[in-house]
Amino acid sequence: MIVVERQETLVVGHAVRTSNAEEMDPSRGRLPALWQRAGAPGAFAHVPGRVDENLYAVLTDYESDHHGSYTQIVGVAVRSIPRLPEGMVAVRVPAVPALRLEARGPMPGALIEVWQRLWKHTESGGTPPRSFTTDVEVHHPEGVDLYVAVFPPMG
Repeated sequence: MIVVERQETLVVGHAVRTSNAEEMDPSRGRLPALWQRAGAPGAFAHVPGRVDENLYAVLTDYESDHHGSYTQIVGVAVRSIPRLPEGMVAVRVPAVPALRLEARGPMPGALIEVWQRLWKHTESGGTPPRSFTTDVEVHHPEGVDLYVAVFPPMG
């Protein structure tokens, strides 16, 4: 896991509030429906000023740590926040130090594996510690790059 300086990104998309515990229960999980909606052909065709063709998942508004509730927004990166299409939200992902992890291989398995590795890192008191502010998954043709906000090193 390497620490990089994450760039500020503006994301426009659809949001749900959930928790990892809810997502483990297929009857309560909200993310599959969110991803199905985001993955539909033309789902973001009417969003102006897209930066690229990637899908972005922003995890933010953490209640506590990876055991608490959080908000996930799945959408696209934009140059500026337009007049929002109906039912969509905009979020500014701040530039911060972040752990960069890569998920490659069959999805969603490869991505779940990366998150599980991250949770172990968090629970074992791994450094640098997560700040639980705003995390981003960048979904592209080669896989997923995960940028997890961390506390800057003391110095």
